Amino acid sequence: MPLGGPRQRTVLALLLLVPGRVVPIDTMVEAVWRSGPPQTARTQVAICVAALRKSFKAAGVGGDVIVTAHPGYVLNTEGYQFDAVDFAHLVQAGGAGVREGRLAEAGKCFAQALELWRGPAFAGVAGQLVEEEAARLEECRLNAYDDSVRVELDLGRHQELVPVLAGMVREHPLRERLRHHLMLAQYRSGRRADAMETFREARSLFIEELGIEPGPDLRELHDAVLRDDPALASVAQSAAEASPPPADIDAETDAESPGGPMAGVPAELPPGVPAFAGRVEELAALDCLLSGEGDGAAVGLVTGAAGTGKSGLAVRWAVGAAGWFPDGQLFADLRGYDGQYEPVAVRDVLSRFLRSLGVPGELVPDDLEERTALYRSVLADRRVLIVLDNARTWAQVRPLLPGGSRCCVLVTSRDQMEDLVTWPPQARVHLGLLSRAEALELLTAIVGEERIGAARADAVRLVELCDRLPLALRIAAARLASRPHWTVAHLVARLSDERGRLDELSAGESQVRASLALSYRCLDEEAARLLRRLGLLDAPEFTAWAGAAMLECGVLHAERLVETLVDAQLLEVASVDVTGRLRYRLHTLVRLYARERAAEEESQAQRERAVTRFLSLFLAVAREADRREDSTGGTGVHSALVQQEVDAELLDELLGVPLTWYEAERLALVASVRQAARMGLAEYAWDLTVCAGSFFGTRSYTEDWRQCCQEALAAARTAGDLRGQGAMLYGLGVLELGHGQVADSEARFQEALDCFTAAGEEHGRAMTLRCLAQGDRIRGDLDRAMARFAQALPVFRAVGDRLCEAHTLSNMAETELDAGRPGAAMQFALDAVALEEARGIDTRNLAQSLYRLGRVHAGVGQSQQAEESFLRAVRIVREKADLVGLAFTLLGLGETRLDAGRTDLARATLTDALEVAQQSRNPMVTGRINLALGQVHHRLGDAGTARGHLNTAQQAFHSVGAPAWAQRAQDALDNLGALTHH
Repeated sequence: MPLGGPRQRTVLALLLLVPGRVVPIDTMVEAVWRSGPPQTARTQVAICVAALRKSFKAAGVGGDVIVTAHPGYVLNTEGYQFDAVDFAHLVQAGGAGVREGRLAEAGKCFAQALELWRGPAFAGVAGQLVEEEAARLEECRLNAYDDSVRVELDLGRHQELVPVLAGMVREHPLRERLRHHLMLAQYRSGRRADAMETFREARSLFIEELGIEPGPDLRELHDAVLRDDPALASVAQSAAEASPPPADIDAETDAESPGGPMAGVPAELPPGVPAFAGRVEELAALDCLLSGEGDGAAVGLVTGAAGTGKSGLAVRWAVGAAGWFPDGQLFADLRGYDGQYEPVAVRDVLSRFLRSLGVPGELVPDDLEERTALYRSVLADRRVLIVLDNARTWAQVRPLLPGGSRCCVLVTSRDQMEDLVTWPPQARVHLGLLSRAEALELLTAIVGEERIGAARADAVRLVELCDRLPLALRIAAARLASRPHWTVAHLVARLSDERGRLDELSAGESQVRASLALSYRCLDEEAARLLRRLGLLDAPEFTAWAGAAMLECGVLHAERLVETLVDAQLLEVASVDVTGRLRYRLHTLVRLYARERAAEEESQAQRERAVTRFLSLFLAVAREADRREDSTGGTGVHSALVQQEVDAELLDELLGVPLTWYEAERLALVASVRQAARMGLAEYAWDLTVCAGSFFGTRSYTEDWRQCCQEALAAARTAGDLRGQGAMLYGLGVLELGHGQVADSEARFQEALDCFTAAGEEHGRAMTLRCLAQGDRIRGDLDRAMARFAQALPVFRAVGDRLCEAHTLSNMAETELDAGRPGAAMQFALDAVALEEARGIDTRNLAQSLYRLGRVHAGVGQSQQAEESFLRAVRIVREKADLVGLAFTLLGLGETRLDAGRTDLARATLTDALEVAQQSRNPMVTGRINLALGQVHHRLGDAGTARGHLNTAQQAFHSVGAPAWAQRAQDALDNLGALTHH
């Protein structure tokens, strides 16, 4: 499909780099313009996105492909395929086939992967990020080609490969692996002289271009060709292996090797896990252990939480790699986290390993140091794989590490084992949860495609209920497999009840609860208490200050305990939020277990006090954030709860940019409002919602705001809290008014007014009257609007609410302007701006006052002053990511430029405004922008485009119940018709 110009291609390329993740607008601006972007760069990016959306729609693509998500856009991955992802999966499958000896299948996977390419990635797209990714993908393609050729050579297809490889070598003359493949293919095709010539060309080129000799692999192949080494004819041993074993490996144990007649060839690896699924990247990472680099033994470590499949992964990899270790494979379960037995003593493991290696029992020393020394001597010149499963401490592992460089050790543990140095460094592998696709693959492998494929939606729900945790998935799958009369939906229903989920997943020998208990028992008392109490929170993610609230301790101490839980694999680092702080989360099954322990080990009063302390601290920080932001989104009405004291230094750390803190805590805040409402803590629920109101409004999180208002309102009604009811009804009214639903908003505001009146809450009454007046103005009842504004204004002055005073004055200015009295409007507008500027900070309220001052200046013909006011307002709302405010201020700027006769510039500004308004989903501002664009195109003589904008504007005004504005659109249409007829 056509994608338009280079900017649109660059924007789409950036989204394709990270499908499913947000790309900030600032990143797009930097990529498109590199340096010196224009002032309208962010708006032009939005226009590029709009054009791409239209292109997708025109191509018949349904749904939203590009989704707006603060602070930018995200490419929707649901239901779409990505060649790069498919390519990576096919390459990984090919690598797995090679490791497991399924060469024909591996060859097909590599071929399918390479067939996905249609030339260079991101061709014709500039920008550092895109160019770096294009280079990475090209390297991946060449590596996949190398791996594919290696398989083809193993399958004996050397003759047909020679001409193809010759061409690839000409295209990439400095890639040694391609030269290696070509030499081997030429030799196996009976062209020994050609192989030697290929090497001589390579050597000459490398010395001339790079000043170095060819690498050891190429030199060794050259020497092997010279002596006609029989190993070159062996298909089973490809010289082009990505990590070739040393050339001196002998498949048979030398009777004269160290240990002499005592030597044995142990094969102790347990059987692999049946129906193994996923973990392709982790298995590939462990392959670096076969590189043969380094002075000592290769050492790998697999870590992960209980039930993530560490042992299964280790055995899976070890079985596949066993052929690299002709002197044997040793395995020991160290039982570091076994609840039934003590950890295995190191001396006992050494004794068994020595016997397995052929040392007679009577020759095994009693002394631990002597036993260790003998173990290392026996292994000194052998190539043995040692798997140490379920280790808990460095002390368990250290004596079992061999001293030579030919062995390999793979350790699994729930602990990070900081003292254990892995080599190569990338051999430290951490297992998280399976992806959804991997989890479904595991479920299907055990239950069968027929049952899972027929209930796809239920299967997806099932893997999420199991946290995509391999242990839980295997238990659930085994229950389905053993009960053919159960549907997937039946098991989903059983697991949906959180109170019984752990019971359902703790049947038989494999028990999720027991597995978690092993980790829990290893915690000290304070860390265990923190885990229990964090499990009580509904917040999906949290920072360390939440732990401080739950334990009544300092944040630094809480951070140390939180990291203890992370090390124990019971808590996960979720992300670094927009404030730069680490955010943590409990997986669902861990949270359920923590709640069980809390219910068992702490009283109900202790549990409730812990949650209340968290809510109290959350509310204290939210109130301070709202105060520092100085905006008008809240009612100014708060609960009678005594504000918890918070360390000033912590507040400064958290609230450097208040709206940014709210952004980081948004999901936690919504969940906490819901939890407070459910617990009957109505004041916490509605006060938190009041504090977040301005943030929700500024960032257009309308559904979050509505949900919080509704749940807090229900709690306030149950508690008989009139002030809380009034505050939440007011918030719902503001939401309806913001969406242009004037009639619905008036009903909410009237209910709020009744509650505030009954509660004797004058401040809340004044706030509500002000909003009712805004509805009057939209409907065209300007006299009533001015009367209500005048009634509210003295209350704001009496209580010292300068924010609402300024907001009311600016609304009065706009009302007077609508009434055709720009002179009267001017003083109101100037007073509003003066009040805001006196505080010395740029607030959303200042932007609104500047917007209205700009409209007044434009109304009296002062276009230059009007443009200056609008431009100041645009800068403020852009900094705060206020989409509604940006749409209005760009509208005012565009109208001013139109009145000044700068029609083309007005059209560009209003087009930008319309794109922003469509993102904000505010029908009133969308209607007004379309009205202005209709006038622009009327002036440009484009009657068809003008009529389209004016009809759209009229529909928007009718939808929100704004007859005065609808009449303006009709008048413009009539004028357009008269012009066309004339």
